[in-house]
Amino acid sequence: MKSSLSFSVVACAATFAGLASAHNSIIYPCPRYSPVGQQCPAVPAGQSANGDINSPISSVQLGYSEPLCRFTTPYATPSATWTAGQSVTIKFNPNSVSHSGGHCEFSMSYDGGKTFAVIHRELRYCFVGSKPASLTNAVSVSSYTFDLPKDLPSSDKAIFAWSWVNASGNREFYMNCADVAIKGGSSNSYTGTEMVIANYKGYPTIPEFSGNYETGMELYTGAKKITVSPSGSTTGGGSGGGSGGGNSAPPASKSSAPASKSTPAASTARDSSATPGVPHKPQESGASSAPASSASGTASASPSSAESSASGDTGSCTSGLMQCSGAGYQICNEGVWSPVYSCGVGASCKGTDGHIYCGWP
Repeated sequence: MKSSLSFSVVACAATFAGLASAHNSIIYPCPRYSPVGQQCPAVPAGQSANGDINSPISSVQLGYSEPLCRFTTPYATPSATWTAGQSVTIKFNPNSVSHSGGHCEFSMSYDGGKTFAVIHRELRYCFVGSKPASLTNAVSVSSYTFDLPKDLPSSDKAIFAWSWVNASGNREFYMNCADVAIKGGSSNSYTGTEMVIANYKGYPTIPEFSGNYETGMELYTGAKKITVSPSGSTTGGGSGGGSGGGNSAPPASKSSAPASKSTPAASTARDSSATPGVPHKPQESGASSAPASSASGTASASPSSAESSASGDTGSCTSGLMQCSGAGYQICNEGVWSPVYSCGVGASCKGTDGHIYCGWP
């Protein structure tokens, strides 16, 4: 049974009622073209403020991926000037939601946004502080303070980035970029862990956590080391001893695509991603249920042969389609069915063409 992503869903809880108007974004330092940021420079000529600043740059379910940083034309002047080694406080939009937490990274780029090295991480419980008892969109942490590395190179054209893989809801990748100046650096280069990219076309998919906050962690512990500097960047071996955990440099189209305001169609798609594609029943406190097909927490590129056989899948499909498979569901991504995502404790996949959802007795 297959359906397009125009399917309707049954809301799983009132906590998701406000998603259509708010996801999350940073307000300081001011990200590119933000209409709500603090101390924002003038938007470059020919561009306009980004009304979708809170929206993800990529959605697996909706099948779109925007360039990293979303806009590739920088501000003419930096939105913040920092000194290497100083303490900085990153502030987030008060009109935002937490998607039950997830993995956040804060990174720096010196090559115009082609490569990013991590300077700080808030893994598992970003925005929620600790493991929530059930699905939630409440934000308990709206700012993070940390020290910049002392060996960040000085530059008037550095890029600071926040990235986030949400714990619940559609499988999305969030990223804001702010143009900053770094002063007083003690080194000509900085070596850190390469920023993880996930739920983005050409990169791994991290499924919903479903109470398991180790989901996707192997991508972070196994990420490569990368050295960034105003003169270029180089990558090294994995920091966590695992192979395949790092990200290669983004395709040229992601970093060299001309800056442009999001099209109305893209904006509509991102608004639609606000409601989780297949709702999950809130779990009891302390319950943990990983997706049925992913023991490690990270979805592979295609379902196992057993899953394909059970669902009657022939190995090819149209991107964006969904189908029930036992108690869970699958999503077609670039012609290949995903592993089976669990509907959660006590729920099962239901519906007919045009109406796929997870329901309960």
